[in-house]
Amino acid sequence: MRHFTYKTLAELQHAANALSTGHVGFEQDKQKIREALARPVQLASRVVGNSMAIHPMEGCDGTLDGRPDELTIRRYERFARGGAKLIWFEATAVREDGRANTRQLWITRENVGDYAAINKRILALHKEAWGTTDDVLMPVQLTHSGRYAVPRKTIAYHNPLIDAKSKTPDDYPVISDDELERLEDAYVDAAGLCLEAGFSAIDMKAVHGYLIHEMLGAKTFEGSRYRGPELANRTRFIRNVLGKLKAKFGSRLTLCMRLNAFDSVPWQLNGEPYPFETPYPYGWGVNPLNPLEEDLTEVKTLVGWVREWGVEVLNISIGCPYYNPHIGRPFEKPDDGNYEQPEHPLLGVDRHFRISAELQRAFPDFPLVGTGYSWLQKYAINAAAHNVASGAITFFGLGRGVLAYPDFAKDVLEKGELDELRVCKTLTYCTYLMRQKNHPLGQFPAGCPPFDKEAYGGLMKDARAAQRLVSLKQ
Repeated sequence: MRHFTYKTLAELQHAANALSTGHVGFEQDKQKIREALARPVQLASRVVGNSMAIHPMEGCDGTLDGRPDELTIRRYERFARGGAKLIWFEATAVREDGRANTRQLWITRENVGDYAAINKRILALHKEAWGTTDDVLMPVQLTHSGRYAVPRKTIAYHNPLIDAKSKTPDDYPVISDDELERLEDAYVDAAGLCLEAGFSAIDMKAVHGYLIHEMLGAKTFEGSRYRGPELANRTRFIRNVLGKLKAKFGSRLTLCMRLNAFDSVPWQLNGEPYPFETPYPYGWGVNPLNPLEEDLTEVKTLVGWVREWGVEVLNISIGCPYYNPHIGRPFEKPDDGNYEQPEHPLLGVDRHFRISAELQRAFPDFPLVGTGYSWLQKYAINAAAHNVASGAITFFGLGRGVLAYPDFAKDVLEKGELDELRVCKTLTYCTYLMRQKNHPLGQFPAGCPPFDKEAYGGLMKDARAAQRLVSLKQ
């Protein structure tokens, strides 16, 4: 079903009002848009040159041994010239068993030089285009993909709904505390390699169902230092790693985090949530009496803690693309084989804005990055300027949209508007490519076929052909 039929900003605002999405507002004045999104942001240790961020968008296009490949480099060259000052470098595994696909980036002693080269290239191109890199922040998102790692998943606990969605047997072994303790040091080692490669910031990825995030919802797990009813246990891994990073690297490394703030529950292919019991005993940021709604009590506690533990920028997301993609990524068209949008996407945008605003206003001096803008297409920056100017968020973050429009920030700064012919239409082709594994290297690269046909048009055709061939054999 097509939802985005609006020809003017007034039509979109009218629709938002009709749906009672009270957290979706827009700035109309182009000069005010430029002023709001051009604002520098003061962190504890540095200044970021404007209020625009590129979210960590995985290209699934590294080499089998974890190095950035040609398409990886091309993507960051485009981001480097684009004008955003917060370029959140994509998920990079800390160990081989933590990769979400065979071509996910994975930093090692053997390939640290490749990461130094891409870092140098990004900074050189940004300086060439914008005059300085002193005000650029580029955190590397360190990750262990946990339940979604390949070829073997690692789970933090058993949630029967997520187990059903991810086809995880109920007797599948759960990672031990001893292994989690060893994994802490893998994060520290990977951070050291990032620093050696010239990156001065890292992110502990705690979103989208991956291992650190899954631990946050492991309330029913008994007898563990890292899981269980006590929030101190479920956040121990984060606290320990951040403490080790501060102790080893001090002020040389800026600490960042992308944090899930609301899980909701898994959705079935019929567009309905899996049946759940109440009080719901699982999950993170959920109301136990109705897990389709958020309860940010524990989330706020953790936000306060990570700030005390040295995190300087927090990037807020919600949902999980593997089991409820409409929560995190309001869309027009689902990726092939997935469920249709079960709500008007404006309700999903409003959920993003409501949750991030509640956290930002609870911590007004803590720079937070907001998510959920891509569905708004050319009017994303109108909403972003409204949110930044009103104190609802510090940074405007764009995810899928940058694959289609990597230099969006340049047009914001120069024109105060986006080109309607270039903005992402949330048709989910990038996710389709990400889900395709019938490739000689085990993974198709992910990008934007409609707006970057040069790189991804042929890949989309190849992926479709490979899928048809598999279907014929079945």
